[in-house]
Amino acid sequence: MIFIIFDKINREAMQIERTTDEILIRIPSYVDTQGLQRLIDFLTYREATSKSKAKQSDIDELAAEVKKDWWDNNRSRFIK
Repeated sequence: MIFIIFDKINREAMQIERTTDEILIRIPSYVDTQGLQRLIDFLTYREATSKSKAKQSDIDELAAEVKKDWWDNNRSRFIK
C-alpha cells in the first residue's frame, strides 16, 4: 500500500509505502535533516521501549537518581 502526501507549497510529494517487512518513507531532499534525525530518534526510542513493563514512577525515580549522581560528580566543575 502506498500513500502519497503532496506538499502544495514546494510541489513535491512524500511517499509512505508499507511492505510485508518494512515501511519505506521517501521525502524530498530539502527536508531539514536535524528535524528528521529527531523523528528517527523518537521512533528508535518508541521501538526500544515498546515492550517495557516499567511504570512512569519507576522511570522518574531512575532519572532523578541519575541526575543526582551526575550532579554529585560534576558539581565542582560549576560551583567553585
